[in-house]
Amino acid sequence: MDIKYLGHSAFLIKTKTAKIVTDPFDPEMVGLKFPKTEADIVTISHQHKDHNQFKNVSGVNSVDPLIIDMPGEFEKMGVRIFGFQSFHDKTQGAERGENILYKFESEGISVLHCGDLGVIPEESFLETIGEVDILMIPVGGIYTIDAEEAVSLVKKIEPSIVIPMHYGSGKLAPVSEFTKKFGLDNPVPLPKLVYKKEEIEQEMKVIVLEI
Repeated sequence: MDIKYLGHSAFLIKTKTAKIVTDPFDPEMVGLKFPKTEADIVTISHQHKDHNQFKNVSGVNSVDPLIIDMPGEFEKMGVRIFGFQSFHDKTQGAERGENILYKFESEGISVLHCGDLGVIPEESFLETIGEVDILMIPVGGIYTIDAEEAVSLVKKIEPSIVIPMHYGSGKLAPVSEFTKKFGLDNPVPLPKLVYKKEEIEQEMKVIVLEI
């Protein structure tokens, strides 16, 4: 499995059978260029313009991608997707609405994309999600959980790899606010993450990806 960071909360996840894009954004709103990208599956965590621009993603071989923007269970091209409803704020959606966490399962690897998660879920909610190998978590604060809350959630989920997202643009805190809590003052961003099930290690790693 290959994972490339497209910026904000957008990733391109390549499995042996499919291409997945999460939360494609509006470049003008985010202040980053959205690269030319194609996918078989696109997930939308919530209907804000910096997360729902599926029109910016092309289909593969002229086949429109499967757009998933709701909780539930889905499957396409060997990838299982589970959507879990949560909230964009700490007032059960009264301020910013709902948010969906998506868990992807393929090649024996599980990836959890938290979207714009605004509150740390209850233990029972996390038990429903189950084991997670790779966690994509917002760390910039203001509109989502902040660095300290993200660390707390990481400790609850205990993934093998943590990839921070949703940081650095506009009012959002820099990624260093999160990484320094793990003793990483100036981590060198990787161009992409290449991950295999047999490479899972006991010690958790925080990996910053290049935009």
